[in-house]
Parts: sequence; structure tokens; C-alpha cells
Amino acid sequence: MLRRFGFPMMDWCMCRYYHFKSPLCLRLAMEIIRSGCKINLLLNVLRRREDGFHELETVMQPLSLFDELEIKLVDIPGIELQCDHPRVPVGPENLICRAASLFQGATGRHDGLRIRLKKNIPVMAGVGGGSGNAAMTLIGLNRLYDGMLSPKVVSELAGRLGSDVPFFLGHGPAIATGRGEKVRRVSPFSLFENASVVLVNPEFGVPTPWAYQNLRIDQDQQNVAPVPMDGFVAALERGDWVMSMQGLFNSLERPIFRKYPILEMIRSELLKAGAAGALVSGSGAMVFGIVREHEFGEEVRGRFLKAYGDQCWSTVLNLSEA
Repeated sequence: MLRRFGFPMMDWCMCRYYHFKSPLCLRLAMEIIRSGCKINLLLNVLRRREDGFHELETVMQPLSLFDELEIKLVDIPGIELQCDHPRVPVGPENLICRAASLFQGATGRHDGLRIRLKKNIPVMAGVGGGSGNAAMTLIGLNRLYDGMLSPKVVSELAGRLGSDVPFFLGHGPAIATGRGEKVRRVSPFSLFENASVVLVNPEFGVPTPWAYQNLRIDQDQQNVAPVPMDGFVAALERGDWVMSMQGLFNSLERPIFRKYPILEMIRSELLKAGAAGALVSGSGAMVFGIVREHEFGEEVRGRFLKAYGDQCWSTVLNLSEA
């Protein structure tokens, strides 16, 4: 695999690169990057930690659905973010701005930045769209500055931005532990060689902090993963459909379904329509259903649309293309 500045040249990250050597060329320095997302095949929340975070174990699968980031160095001081989606904040609270600010603090370079975000990934959906944006901002800026920061430092910055952000610095599926920042890459799963995923997202989001705050770990004694993580990953790797679908699990579904029963209905409808397994991803509100082949995925989506109409955003993606 080709590498540049220590990071893999990911097939889901398409870049246009203009090299610069002096401030006179700032207006020409620009990076255009595709920023991906993921689903959680397993999200097992183990306990609440003393630092306020939750100890967890998760298995993440990247998806071939992308936002587009344009990062440009300009001669106007400050960090300016523009976005075509009305629900995305463009102030300093956005993870893109926070990532750019962290990068500038780490490098001591405070050139003006204009960042444009074309949003294709649903917002507040539990698929890590914002985390992917933050990771790609770090990578894009590091490329523009000729790799001023080592991969280790970039990874440390990513961990400070959020639990999901380090996952998007690499390519392919991964296991994450700790609060999600300890990422271990695994080989593409044999199960997904011909499989597809049907994604359904309603017109609302579920705040991640709310989902974790309302998780009753001690009270929900039955809220435990049906298959141990190692066994689940082994089933995905050897292509065992029965155990893999049994192992789909998300601890956050219980609090989410209590407040948003429509999401449980969507999951049930995907199973009724023929999905081999279905689950809420992350904190929601994205629900996904896994099918054995793409053509059948379109059929499952069609059955869902017939039952629910087009009130939800939906699509079908090949998992082998992620």
C-alpha cells in the first residue's frame, strides 16, 4: 500500500494537492478530501469509568458513503468553515474547526484557513460523519504542510477530539477498546465479500451524550452481548452468517428504543423485509440491515419504502467496496 507522510493512501480519500513553498502561494494551497463514515457491528458498553467516559468494545465497519472537504490556505486570518447542510454548525464547536485549531496549536502555524464541507452523510446518525470530517481535516492539513506532524502526534490529536476520530485515520474494519480510542485494524471480513447494507435514517438525530447518560448498565442486566467479541470477529472473518448475525449488538439500543420507538420499528421492518440482521449504529438514529448481496439489498429497501414511504433517508451500499 502506498504511503505518504506515514498514513495509508486510502482509496476512499481522493485528493488534489497543490504544493507551496512561500506565503506568496497561499491561495494556491488546497486539498480536496473525501471523508467517510462507519457502522458499529458491535457496541458493547462495559462500565462507566471514573473519568466520566464509558469503557467499551466495538467492531467498526467502514462504508462507501462520503462527505467532501475542501481545505484551502488563505491570506485572511482565522478558520472559516462553510457547509451546504443547514443543521451543521459552522462555528468553533464544529469538530472540523476544533481539529484545525489543534493542528495549528501543535505546529505553531496559524495561516488563514477556509474549509468547505459538502455533506452527503446524514447528520447525528451514529455513523461517525463528524468524526471522519475531523480526522480528514488533520490529515489534509498535514499534507498541506508537508507532513509537519508525525503519524503518532496526529493520532494523539485525533484521540483528543473524540472516541471515533482515530478510527478514520486508517483504512478497513477495526476493533476499538478503551473509550473507543484504542484502535486495532483487522483484515476485511470474508462475510462481506458479496454483502450489502441497507441504511435507513429518519429525519432526526439522537445526541450521543444523551444516549450514554441514559444507559442503565447496572439495571439492564440482560443488556449484554450475546456473542463474545473475539468469537464475533472470528465469525465475520470466516464468513459464518448465523453466528455473525446473532452477534450484532448495541448496548445503546435499550435507552434509544425507550425514547424513540420508531427506531425499533424500523429495525423490525428491515428484518421483516428480508435483512439477515439489523441494528442501530452507534447512538443512532441510523438503522442498518445486512443482506447477502446487493441486488437483494435493493429489494429489501424497496419493501421498506413500500411500508414506510420516503419519509426516511435510505440507500444501499456494497460492503466489499468500503
